[in-house]
Formats: sequence, structure tokens, C-alpha cells
Amino acid sequence: MTKRVAVLTGGGDAPGLNAVIRAIVRSAEREYNYEVIGFKDGFKGVIEDKVVFLSENDVSGILPKGGTILGTTNRDNPFDFPVGNGRTEDKSQECIDTIRKYADSLIVIGGDGTLSIGNKLYKMGLPVVGCPKTIDNDLRIKNSTTFGFDTAYAYATEALDRLHSTAESHHRIVCLEVMGRNAGWIALHAGIAGGADVILIPEIPFNYEKIIEKINERLSRNKKFSLIVVAEGAVPEGGNMIYQNQHSDDVPLRLGGIGNVIAQNLEKMTEREARAIVLGHLQRGGSPTAHDRILATRYGTAAMNLTAQEKYGNVVSLDNGMVVPVPLSEATNGIKTVEKNNELVKTARSIGISFGD
Repeated sequence: MTKRVAVLTGGGDAPGLNAVIRAIVRSAEREYNYEVIGFKDGFKGVIEDKVVFLSENDVSGILPKGGTILGTTNRDNPFDFPVGNGRTEDKSQECIDTIRKYADSLIVIGGDGTLSIGNKLYKMGLPVVGCPKTIDNDLRIKNSTTFGFDTAYAYATEALDRLHSTAESHHRIVCLEVMGRNAGWIALHAGIAGGADVILIPEIPFNYEKIIEKINERLSRNKKFSLIVVAEGAVPEGGNMIYQNQHSDDVPLRLGGIGNVIAQNLEKMTEREARAIVLGHLQRGGSPTAHDRILATRYGTAAMNLTAQEKYGNVVSLDNGMVVPVPLSEATNGIKTVEKNNELVKTARSIGISFGD
């Protein structure tokens, strides 16, 4: 009998998701004579039994398309599934039963949260292969890179290029807030690529006086503007992260707002005009870069290869230029953050970029 694999996308969207889906479907049909089904809207679609059959014709033309044709969600953990009135239930066995009804195995595409769910389902006996995805590049896999990251920091770099001219024209301090949650990879890469003067990341608490030192140093060289890249999880020494909302049972905490806080404080302390720009979900949308299209295609093909070889319980990972399997348990063991002695941090410091410390 023809085997069938299910695929779903969970967590936040990222450029390159459709490229992964396309690669899975095409390699499944061409290499292994597998059928592919997709669950709509992540694990919510599994619980609600929302299925779509995917053929090569169905994925034609989606390579450059942003988002995910399957839809996604980051609030519907089957082990803690919301059922209304603030209550949740464990629907993990129901989830497994639904997947087995349609398919022999599951390829789950997502970040640390989605892959953690996949790992739990694998431990319960479901054949699972993982495909890592996050624009934050924070999955704890040695030397690995996730698709979507290149597109995200490329967009942030372009934003810095545009802000450079307007900041210089008006002699302003401009703070660009970027995503990344508790990891500073987007801010670090975009800051270096975009010629930022200050990079503020969660891993290195900042001091306002150190930022002002950098601004004054630039003024002494007749540089009347400064560009600051701020990761959304950046914190001042002895301070706390800034959130957009209050925690509730229905809505998780959302980071955001630190850029505005820094701009307002710097304007008061320096008596110079400061502005804040928040890129937000602009970093998630749009067409993936060529790099992310290739990486996503490699990951999708590799995930299908592991599925066909029945090497379940693994996630595909890029290690020194080669796509290799890594145990799901390793990929979901915390997040990868920027170390203070990271080579890129040292590079940034060497060319005069301040980290506010």
C-alpha cells in the first residue's frame, strides 16, 4: 500500500515555510511514492480534524510565497488544549489517533514549542520527524541555522539603511526595535550588517550612561546622529523586560516596547531628539531570501528522507554545511542565546559598536 505522511506548521510564521512544504510534497511523490496530507492551523487542525491532501500541483508556485499555505497557531498545545472558560484538557491521545487515522507518520515544522510537542508525541509512540523553523535562530542545536532568520535580519538591515539617511538629515538618535524574544541574534546580525552604532540584546544588560558615551563620542567626531538596534528582549542593568500586555489565561505575554522606552529616556538625558521604530511582524512576512528558499528546500527534502528511512525522533539540522539528523530531545532542550564572547560580538566591538555595557 502507498504510505502517507502528514505535515503541519506550528508556532509563528516564517519566510520559507511554503518552500519546506513544497520540498516535502515533491520529494515524497518523486522519490518515495508517498502521499502527503496537511493539517490546517497547526495542532489545532489535528484536534479539529481539518485535513487537506497535498499533491505536486497543490504546491506549484508557492516557493517564493511568504507565510504558510497550511496556516499556523502558537496557542493550541494538544497537551494543554484550551476548551473555554480558561480551562484546558490533555488531548494528546486524541491528537495521535487523528494523525494515525490519516497517515503513517508526521513531519512537524516549527520552533522550540512546536518541536517540544512533537517530541512528546514521539515518546508516546507516534512516528515523528521535526523540521526547525524560527526567525529568532534560537533553537539549541550546535552550529545550526533556521530558515526565516536570514530573511528577518535582511529586512532589519534594509530598515537600518533607510533610517540612516533620515537620522543623519535630522541629527536624530533612532532606535530600531527588532524581534528575537530572549535571544539577540536578529539584532546582532542586523546591527553589524546595517552599520548600527549601538546594539542592545537580552544577553548583555545595558547602561544608559554607556549608550550616551557612544553618542557623545560620535558627536566629538561631528557625527550628529546615532543608530541603535534594540532587541525586543533587551533589558537595562537591574531592570526587567518590557511587555505589550498583561498576562492572562487566554493571551500569552508579548514582548515589545523597549525601543520607545529607550528613545524617550535618551531624549531626556541627552536633550537630543530621539525616535523609535518597531519593525514587528514586518520581519516575518514577505518572500523569503534565496538563502532561506534553499535552506528550507534542503530541510524539507531531508525531513522526507528521514521519514522514508523511518529514522523517527529526529529533527533535521544544518551542521557545517551538511544537513544531518539531531535527536528531537536535543533540539528542544532550551534556547540558543548569544554568548558574550561570541565571535560576532567581538567583531562588533572591534569596529566600535557599543553594547551599552
